[in-house]
Amino acid sequence: MTRALSTPPVIASGLLGGSPQPVLPASGGLLLRPWEEADAPAFLSGYQDDEIRRWHTRRPDTELQVREWFDAYRQDWRREKGGHWAITRDGTEVLGRIALRGWDFDDGIAGAAYWVLPAARGAGVATRALLSLTAWALEEIGFHRLELDHSTRNYASCRVATKSGYVLEGTKRSAAVHDDGRHDMHLHARIRGD
Repeated sequence: MTRALSTPPVIASGLLGGSPQPVLPASGGLLLRPWEEADAPAFLSGYQDDEIRRWHTRRPDTELQVREWFDAYRQDWRREKGGHWAITRDGTEVLGRIALRGWDFDDGIAGAAYWVLPAARGAGVATRALLSLTAWALEEIGFHRLELDHSTRNYASCRVATKSGYVLEGTKRSAAVHDDGRHDMHLHARIRGD
């Protein structure tokens, strides 16, 4: 009896986890690099900002918790579950955070997330970082589809998604809990070849 072959995965297992997490250049002197222990104060300060707190309900309270998150980020990379980067100016000053999470190598799908510190807002930092991460994921690694979602009330995140070529596909009704209750969420996606 012959067994039917499964559809091959879009991305081969072991492609990323056995290699160091890359540093990714972005336009305007930005550099996306893995989080370092010394970044804990900057990371924590992000979650003390009212705008970031408004849209992110899972938040660290101490630098010790931040370092635990950084450990989890490194494990995500090794286990091929996700990648988490500091958005920096020339590799030093932390301007924000960007991640590609929920890796599904079988279907070639992952989800993007980001935030930018107050001092870096309005300068296109999130858009340039997302464009760089998107190019790496789709063109170099071979993901087929990248998704991101945000509250329908988060107009800044919607602008970043749209400027980065992520097409608005629809609204997920009452899909996420925020501090002020349930929010509808916009779903954006970018497909290889868009």
